[in-house]
Amino acid sequence: MRQAARPPCGRGDGRHASSPLVSPSPYTCVKAKRGGEMPDIRDVARHMKLESPEMASVSLQVRNDALLRIKQALQESKERIFAANAKDLAAADEANVAPAVRKRLLFDEHKLADVCAGIDSLVSLPDPVGRVLLRRELDQGLVLSRVTCPIGVIGVIFEARPDAMVQISTLCIKSGNCAMLKGGSETLNTNREMFEVIRAAALSAGLPDACLYLAEAHREVDELLGCYGYVDLLIPRGSNAFVRYIMDNTKIPVMGHADGICHVYVDKAAEVPMAVRICLDAKTQYTAACNAAETLLVHRDVAAKFLPPMAEAYREAGVTLRGDKAVRDLVGCEPATEDDWDTEYLAPIISAKVVDNIDQAIDHINRHGSHHTDAIVTDDDAAAKRFMRLVDSAGVYQNASTRFADGFRYGFGAEVGISTGKLHARGPVGLDGLVTYKYELHGSGQVVGDYAEGRSHFHFRDLD
Repeated sequence: MRQAARPPCGRGDGRHASSPLVSPSPYTCVKAKRGGEMPDIRDVARHMKLESPEMASVSLQVRNDALLRIKQALQESKERIFAANAKDLAAADEANVAPAVRKRLLFDEHKLADVCAGIDSLVSLPDPVGRVLLRRELDQGLVLSRVTCPIGVIGVIFEARPDAMVQISTLCIKSGNCAMLKGGSETLNTNREMFEVIRAAALSAGLPDACLYLAEAHREVDELLGCYGYVDLLIPRGSNAFVRYIMDNTKIPVMGHADGICHVYVDKAAEVPMAVRICLDAKTQYTAACNAAETLLVHRDVAAKFLPPMAEAYREAGVTLRGDKAVRDLVGCEPATEDDWDTEYLAPIISAKVVDNIDQAIDHINRHGSHHTDAIVTDDDAAAKRFMRLVDSAGVYQNASTRFADGFRYGFGAEVGISTGKLHARGPVGLDGLVTYKYELHGSGQVVGDYAEGRSHFHFRDLD
């Protein structure tokens, strides 16, 4: 590995300094794996946990400098990254992988430009660390603050999509977290080259040695799942079966989503040309994405006007339409079965159903959806308000494509994934989802006994 030397840094500027409490690093990145014995991942996780406070204390200036160095290094090293990606694509072609999967594997000039734009956006965002969320005077000279801080050590396990390597690494750096990364074997060569470039640039800015680690062996997934107590959070990105396996086989908290069964409901008050445009984009802009629409619900009063032009647009785009009897009576298409309502196609296929009213649409979404992203197309604001209030999903839209469910499109710079859970973070997870908070109490000699025995009294007063 071409690794920049780590410069000596004093703690006065917020950079990393060696600590007597931190043991020597048990690994030297990927180099050890290529020619020597693999480090034990629990040793790596243990070391990261010990060094995570150092990473959390790195100044915003140094973290932003690391991001800019990573962007420059990616641009300067693009030919070797593209060459590595060509090897992965050739292997995928030989294995006859599905077109949707192969599209995710590709890393080209367009995706490089996208990740670089994401880095620029991250640099421009305010520091998520050290924000004071609450300041409360409990008594004179006794002040409580709630202050944001990094989560610590985050393990991210992702399939395909080498651009995820950049997004995850840079988000963790900006938020002051250490990251253990495990990419899929289908992009082994691309991930390895990109990681070496990213880590070398990060260390050259003065980040701690343990800021990033790349796991490559398949066995390391199960070893990572067993790192309870050292890894603070796991974020899986991949198929339904893959995410469920992660959730079922670890004690570490997991943040993510298993399915992406997204809906578009075309209301009776929808403008038909707009509805056709939105539904086409939601299905075809990128069919392999988790925020692509998989089911179309149509109000009976607008079905005769909307479905014929929609079916024609899908046919022209190469999308297979599967419909219930009411849909088939209006347009010729394949029949939809009950299983279709619970299917994430990730392919140019969409199921369609006619509903009698908005409440039937809401009920269908809450029963069959994955609580990811669902949209209503309507000019009736009251209907939209009811839909948004009652649909239990991380993202609920009016007159917009479900494909907008993305950290970059939300102005987060990028995302480590999308969460359909309701604890800590929900929807596209950007910087705010990668920090937690701690309580800081500043006193002047107070003891609880004085309050318990009535000598002192609380007079809670919020400050600022």
